[in-house]
Amino acid sequence: MRKIDDDCRYCSVVSKANREDPIGTAGTVDEWLLVEVPQPWKTNLWEAKPEFQPLLKVVERLASQPIRYFKTRLLAIAPDKTYTNPELVRVFHYKRPAKLFAQYTKWEYLLPLTQLAPLTEALLFQPQQLINFVSYQQPTEHIREILICTHANYDRACGRFGYPLYQQLRKQYATENLRLWQTNHFGGHQFAPTLIDFPYGQVWGHLEVDILDCLIYRLGDVEQLRPYYRGWTGLSKFEQIAEREIWMQMGWEWLNYEKTGRILAQDEGGSQKKLLKIIFKRLPCPKLKLLVERWNEQATWVKLAINYTHKEGDNWGTYTALVKQTGTVTTKLKSGDDVPLARVNQYGVEELGK
Repeated sequence: MRKIDDDCRYCSVVSKANREDPIGTAGTVDEWLLVEVPQPWKTNLWEAKPEFQPLLKVVERLASQPIRYFKTRLLAIAPDKTYTNPELVRVFHYKRPAKLFAQYTKWEYLLPLTQLAPLTEALLFQPQQLINFVSYQQPTEHIREILICTHANYDRACGRFGYPLYQQLRKQYATENLRLWQTNHFGGHQFAPTLIDFPYGQVWGHLEVDILDCLIYRLGDVEQLRPYYRGWTGLSKFEQIAEREIWMQMGWEWLNYEKTGRILAQDEGGSQKKLLKIIFKRLPCPKLKLLVERWNEQATWVKLAINYTHKEGDNWGTYTALVKQTGTVTTKLKSGDDVPLARVNQYGVEELGK
């Protein structure tokens, strides 16, 4: 029998034992770029793959636009013997279609490696050039793609817990309309096993076998998924926390509602930080604006609104909510014997109104 002390090397074991709530940790993403990259994957996956350096250079150009860079994700997915053409590279591009939306718009391409960087250039910077890649496009908008982090060289918990989950999902749930992929790290190792469900862009963690039917088939009481939901990447941190409460009330139909969020008021963190935020927002420096966004994620309370409309336009409205810090919990942000414990804020929703 494995000793408890041995298990505590894994960050996700500590997080789960201390009942860390994963909600609000999904990240906010406007664009996803998923690229097939052969394993093995080292810790610094991209730098260790010379053939992918042209791609990395294109993506790094986003660094001159920090806000956009912060809301764009580049992920590697492992080739699969059933899905993959060994002579071509698969690329998924998921993009937020509008401010108010329910699902990301999907494009999939199969193309030679030499065309990967030019395609990425077109996707990110020159959409008028995408006409040159139409012949590589795949008609797979109807296929659901689920990504499970198995990147053990980045954090051992993702290998220890992510890979067995991937194997089970791949064996039990894969169909012609549902594909399962291994992916590299996308944050939240302490919630391993963790996955992303496309095209919705929902992120999950601390997953257990007995809730997989509910998650995959979207049947049953959504309340049973509450402890595993990290959030919807179409919203910001505090909006994700409120959105979970709305979903728990509305049920599965909520996934079909287009939605967006906005902050109405929040704890500014004291007079000095409040003044700095005002100054930074007015300066023509994207990095300072990004710093303000990160400060805002540490607020102890936030008043927000989530606007929604049904995709058929027959039901629309606004929810308002007060999200408040309820305390802290001890967690471990990375696996390892000598990694120190950390305290993280926990939040709850008050005054949810329609």
